[in-house]
Amino acid sequence: MLRYKFKHIANNTIGGKNMKITSIIAFALVIIGALVWLLIGLFNFNLVAFIFGAGGMAIVSRIIYTLVGIAALWMIFYWAMYHPFRNVD
Repeated sequence: MLRYKFKHIANNTIGGKNMKITSIIAFALVIIGALVWLLIGLFNFNLVAFIFGAGGMAIVSRIIYTLVGIAALWMIFYWAMYHPFRNVD
């Protein structure tokens, strides 16, 4: 049953192909952001700052964090509008 629900989410065409691509990218960014926070929490290691630099001059790091935040907001919007975890009959 759970497999069917996720298959339904992947095949969602309510918003068209652009909506699907945007949701996939947002989901990937949220997962990456969660893994970065896992590394920070467990090992006090910031992978984004390590790769792109830290401090006030690290504009790339700020862009990455902003994209992850926007992706999280998109996923909240997507969930609120389309309820992807509802029962599918």
